[in-house]
Amino acid sequence: MPKLTVVNREGEESTIEVEDGLTVMEAIRDNGFDELLALCGGCCSCATCHVHVDQAFMGVLPEMSEDEDDLLESSDHRNEQSRLGCQLPFTAELDGLKVTIAQED
Repeated sequence: MPKLTVVNREGEESTIEVEDGLTVMEAIRDNGFDELLALCGGCCSCATCHVHVDQAFMGVLPEMSEDEDDLLESSDHRNEQSRLGCQLPFTAELDGLKVTIAQED
């Protein structure tokens, strides 16, 4: 099963296995990372699943939608590696992906 490494807001790393068909947000939420709120449940309407993606994987991610870009604009913690976890389907090619949960706005 593909693996995802999650760095929480305190800098602690955990590696989890991700079931087929989940998004990065669902995988993080379903594995007990309470600091990733995911309030909208994956509808791309709240930005509470904001993560910073490891630079090595930026080229294999799906292109950012206008809605995702607009939501991330409202974050004080946005950087060039910012994405919304709900917009990132976890595929086999993302095996080994590392994300850091962004600070809360």
